[in-house]
Amino acid sequence: QVQLVESGGGLVQAGGSLRLSCAASGRTFSVYAMGWFRQAPGKEREFVAAIRWRGGNTLYADTVKGRFTISRDNAKNTVYLQMNSLKPEDTAAYYCAADPSRLRISDREYDYWGQGTQVTVSS
Repeated sequence: QVQLVESGGGLVQAGGSLRLSCAASGRTFSVYAMGWFRQAPGKEREFVAAIRWRGGNTLYADTVKGRFTISRDNAKNTVYLQMNSLKPEDTAAYYCAADPSRLRISDREYDYWGQGTQVTVSS
């Protein structure tokens, strides 16, 4: 089992920045990649970004490319999502997830999920 705990969400004005953190514990050696997803009220969960745990390869959704940066600190078992130039449409609950076998965008393949952290961007 892998446990994930997100933090860093909050309320920010449009154009502002936030950094989300996701601390992993448990069988972290089994993790191949970590991803960030988000879900706004009334909408389906969508992929935001992902990073290979070892090697650092990354994937981004087109909607966040150039504004968000995913990174990891293996020594701290933590993944970060730096979010800049935030827009009201970025408002959502943000979740981190762990995939044991591949770097990919489909949420169906991620086995472990955090409880989520709310990000609200005011206009």
